Amino acid sequence: MVELLGGADIRELAARLEVVPTKKLGQNFVTDPNTIRRIVAAAKLTGSETVVEIGPGLGSLTLGLLEVASKVIAVEIDAKMAAALEATIAKRAPGKDFTLIHEDALRLMELPSKPDALVANLPYNISVPVLLHFLERFESINRGLVLVQAEVAHRLAAGPGSKVYGVPSAKLAWYADANLAGNVGRNVFWPAPNVDSALVYFVKRATPIGDEALRLKTFAVIDAAFSQRRKTLRQALADFAGSPTFAEELLNRAGVNPTLRGEALAINDFVAIARQVA
Repeated sequence: MVELLGGADIRELAARLEVVPTKKLGQNFVTDPNTIRRIVAAAKLTGSETVVEIGPGLGSLTLGLLEVASKVIAVEIDAKMAAALEATIAKRAPGKDFTLIHEDALRLMELPSKPDALVANLPYNISVPVLLHFLERFESINRGLVLVQAEVAHRLAAGPGSKVYGVPSAKLAWYADANLAGNVGRNVFWPAPNVDSALVYFVKRATPIGDEALRLKTFAVIDAAFSQRRKTLRQALADFAGSPTFAEELLNRAGVNPTLRGEALAINDFVAIARQVA
């Protein structure tokens, strides 16, 4: 039996640990057990997964995941919260398979076992970089759900032609198909953020697009294409290719119209350009 944390529990834990959530670490704790269960349900876990969670904080979502998942690996950078988390899990989810890693998620290179899924209330200030890092580093992750700022969620899930389609959208598309999975109100967080939040569900591509060398080239093309968003690809890729003329030649070889803008290109278009890079 797993006993989830409520708002009073979270505040009592924070007070005992002398933990004050900080904007620097992007910390906002979910205090409503029903919301936790809704988030876990949106992750579509079957019960057999090893789940990796980034930034568990005081353990609200961790406990919710332990109700369903076979195993949870939590990565926490904050020393005080990491020190208390194992005791919280032992008390409220006895017998569950739980591993805590006290480390910076952005620098993490190894995990004790291969995770099948990533589910996390991501720290707002590093949400996109840490998500991409984990998808790059831990190839066994085949699906996941992240809670992020609504603006970031819409960017991650956006498709070509959308006003919010950009670098995060295209880079996530290299790894997975992503969709919005619901909104989360401000009143269930402590402290309440001054922005809205939303869920993004993603499923990894069954067949990878390419190897690491192609990924690096593709990501470089994506960065260049959106570095000057209002310009055509011929102009936006000029520095990357060496000149507007070389950029146009590169685009023509890739079968991409040089007069388009980056926001019009799907991930396969960026890959086609990258394949033409020497």
